Amino acid sequence: MQLDKIHATVVTGFLGSGKTTLLSHLIANAGDKRIAVIVNEFGEMDIDAELLRGCPLDCDDAPGSESEDGVYELANGCICCTVQEEFVPVMKKLIEKRDTIDHIVIETSGLALPKPLVQAFNWPEIKQHCTVDSVIAVLDGPAIAAGTWAADPAAVDNARRADASLDHDPSLAELLDDQLAAADMAVVSKADQLDERARTTVSTWLEARLPATVKTLFVANGAVDAELLTGLDAQTEQRIEAITTHHDAHHEAGEAHEHAHDHFDSTVITLGPVDGTRLQTALRQLISEQTIYRVKGFVADGDKPMRQVVQGVGERISHYFDRLWTSDEQRQTRLVFIGHGLNVARIREAVSATEDSPATTDA
Repeated sequence: MQLDKIHATVVTGFLGSGKTTLLSHLIANAGDKRIAVIVNEFGEMDIDAELLRGCPLDCDDAPGSESEDGVYELANGCICCTVQEEFVPVMKKLIEKRDTIDHIVIETSGLALPKPLVQAFNWPEIKQHCTVDSVIAVLDGPAIAAGTWAADPAAVDNARRADASLDHDPSLAELLDDQLAAADMAVVSKADQLDERARTTVSTWLEARLPATVKTLFVANGAVDAELLTGLDAQTEQRIEAITTHHDAHHEAGEAHEHAHDHFDSTVITLGPVDGTRLQTALRQLISEQTIYRVKGFVADGDKPMRQVVQGVGERISHYFDRLWTSDEQRQTRLVFIGHGLNVARIREAVSATEDSPATTDA
């Protein structure tokens, strides 16, 4: 193990695959290890960063000026598109505080390609101080077993086919192949939803795409021993140039360089306390009406004393209470919608009907 360098774990996977759940468990069980987190999720509201802030980072002298708790947010697009503008400056700030950091964890956006990010670790200003401990690809177990790869692939593919500028953009299957190509470990999430036959299907599918050296973990609710995800010392940056991806092939053919996520729409709706049951109904109705890939946010459910987390991918909506509202914070509901061709007025109308005070749109 290169003890003189900061080790960085890169976590990649589609929207809703379980990346944030996995990272939350990893950070909560990090023990005395001081972890700096770079969160990079598409959308105007950094729900994932806020969820990770709720975990005990336990770092009194956290690096950087953007955040005092070790969580970094790259707001302008995915890491693979903003490496030079944002990722390198953040890494430089972390390097300046390297005596206070034991490990770096980077959560990429749901449609990010890990190869360009790993390549950045070969840049002299980063290579001298950091190494990629591993690239972990998180996969939605039930979606892989069903052959759909993600929670709602049809909506994504339809949006791509409808946009002439995306003719050469990789398909969902190709994008998943590119994420797996860079992986040092595959984590299959939602394993509790897989029966024996489905689990075998997923294992067989992965065995056909991964070399024997890449291990696969089946995980339920993000619960995995932190020691299994860190300390791999794969030094992925040393082999990354030898990996050929579908994305590389498109470039070599002289095709236009565009990423599907550049064409996503997003909007954030802010409300007061709502009727949680009515809100769930409204969200399901909106998802059935529009091309909405992801809904996530925090909900003030009536006069309940705890904050509720809502996450929806495809037709699946989950919700749970994560903590008590503090005495000095405003009890409000904030939801981000990510999709294609969003009818923001209709979204605002539907969610506003679940609360008493007027809603506002931050987009």
